[in-house]
Amino acid sequence: MTTKQRAYLKGLAMTMDPVFQVGKNSITPEVTEAVREALAARELIKVAVLKNCADDPKEMAQLLAERTQSQVVQVIGKKIVLYKEGKDKNRRIELPK
Repeated sequence: MTTKQRAYLKGLAMTMDPVFQVGKNSITPEVTEAVREALAARELIKVAVLKNCADDPKEMAQLLAERTQSQVVQVIGKKIVLYKEGKDKNRRIELPK
């Protein structure tokens, strides 16, 4: 992903509300599966890490990205933004070249 594409996705994510909240149980298989399904439907999602979660949001973002074959767009504080390009018919976001 280029810097220009990442900046474009950050701009789109700025107005989004978090789709998931990760709490004290951290990343469970159920959370991973739900994130995978949301990425398939939306391509770009935001995840909120709650205060009662002791894990580092950057590490959680990398782990989620690996498990869902997605890319970490950004981690700001306790907010994680993930992107996974959709299949042909589900592609909604056109990235700049």
